[in-house]
Amino acid sequence: METAGTLTRADLAEALHHQVGLSRADSSSLVEQILSHMCGALAKGENVKISGFGTFVLRDKGERVGRNPKTGVEVPIAPRRVLTFRASQMMRDRIVEAD
Repeated sequence: METAGTLTRADLAEALHHQVGLSRADSSSLVEQILSHMCGALAKGENVKISGFGTFVLRDKGERVGRNPKTGVEVPIAPRRVLTFRASQMMRDRIVEAD
């Protein structure tokens, strides 16, 4: 399997510029607004679902005991909130087809 590069905000803005015809500044602004809106929703505790792409879900994890693999010393791991992503079935199918 070939190693792929990283898709950046600039790449998304450039794609908008070429495919939709927005100016580079407007494209960049639109990408920033979308990402800001998603971050704001997640910060408020809301899940973000993008149809045909996937769902960003917040999960609360309880306190647990962890172990330092080097020394074996047990350490409590504090409860925390984590962000998970679950790809939609359509996205999974597209990824499998790309192989």
